[in-house]
Amino acid sequence: MLDRLSSSQEDLESEELREDAETAGCTKIGDCRDRQIVTVTGTLRTVTLRPRAGVPALEAELFDGSAALDVVWLGRRSIVGIEPGRKLIASGRISMSRGRRVLFNPKYELRPLGRE
Repeated sequence: MLDRLSSSQEDLESEELREDAETAGCTKIGDCRDRQIVTVTGTLRTVTLRPRAGVPALEAELFDGSAALDVVWLGRRSIVGIEPGRKLIASGRISMSRGRRVLFNPKYELRPLGRE
């Protein structure tokens, strides 16, 4: 109890996200390796529109309490429900880009906004 009271808000949120990923039966982002096929879950921290090789790409950072993962939808300018703070389950093959984990055009499912 004392540890919880002295922990920062970010630490508490990270712990909650890690527990949520375990409950959902998903792979922790921090455990993902290059070319591994995974299902991960977490909260979208940022969502940005960036061009990639002249093609629009919607990029989001997914965080599960263990690490962050870049999720990229090539050819998309927006997707309904993909916004910061939204919980998401994503499946696909991990690619490593400059030391960062990336999922390109994953299968995804939006999770409910409230407590489950």
